[in-house]
Amino acid sequence: MRSSRIKFLLIASCIAIIAIVIVRMTHREEPERPEKVVKSTTESHSKLDHEESKDSIVNPTLVLLPEGLELPACTASQIVRHAGYSLQYDEGNEQAKWVAYQLTSAETIKRFKRTDNFAPDPVIATGSATDLDYRRSGYDRGHLAPAADMGWSSQTMIESFYYSNMSPQIPGFNRGIWKRLEEQVRSWAVELDTIYVVTGPVLTGKMSYIGPDHVAVPNYYYKAILYMRGKDARMLGFVMPNRASRNSLDDYAVSVDSIEKLTGLDLYAGLQNAVEASLENTVCIACWNWSSARSHVRATEQESQSVQCSGITRAGLRCKRMTRNANGRCYQHQ
Repeated sequence: MRSSRIKFLLIASCIAIIAIVIVRMTHREEPERPEKVVKSTTESHSKLDHEESKDSIVNPTLVLLPEGLELPACTASQIVRHAGYSLQYDEGNEQAKWVAYQLTSAETIKRFKRTDNFAPDPVIATGSATDLDYRRSGYDRGHLAPAADMGWSSQTMIESFYYSNMSPQIPGFNRGIWKRLEEQVRSWAVELDTIYVVTGPVLTGKMSYIGPDHVAVPNYYYKAILYMRGKDARMLGFVMPNRASRNSLDDYAVSVDSIEKLTGLDLYAGLQNAVEASLENTVCIACWNWSSARSHVRATEQESQSVQCSGITRAGLRCKRMTRNANGRCYQHQ
């Protein structure tokens, strides 16, 4: 009897122990995740943030375009601002070092006609060139920011004829290949919606001078174009001699970096350094649509072959003869 009781107690104890084990297993808390898993997740996010930060430097897609992107590097006090363009004036050469502006597709729509009312720039504190500087000089008053780019308002059209926006150009150059380049740039603005343009004279080397204010006659002119939208970012530069030419526009295409070396300017200084360096060292002719230039090249060249003589008659009037001479003068006024 006593033996049976002992057996009963042992069996009961075993059953109790088994029950306790089952209960503990059923209510066991979920173990914490290993620390290295959390660390791995953190490292993953950190790496992603680093990659995004790196992309924001070298990938134009992530670049926030700053206001005034078209402006070269200079101090605020050096910039002369007009409604349609900005410039930096070179008093010693009596013309702008550069003229810069943003050109949109909408702004290429001509709403106001040319005024041809050339006037001194009232904003230039030291005074700009005047009519007297160009009179009987044999040079055209060549626009840096074209009047055709400024026809979107009456104010911009008026200001495009300020002498601060003029530079002495050979007639065959101004009315020929320079005009063709201006037309091509407008074509790109229509196609691409918004571009950033910087243009100006190369004020280095030996130059001649005209007028009482000694306006320098540059031997070369440059133009730079920037387009940025999404992943599509491109730059292209041009350097052209101040003379008539029947060459193709792309014959004068250069890198923007080469323009900077020629002029000493820092163009598109608002871009992040890595983006600026990458774009400025590239010359990609195929990246731009040249159909406008090629489809109009014959008609434009024919027009540029013959220009009105820039010589002055004894009566003080401009000669009415047409000439194809590169210097823009007929045989009588050579």
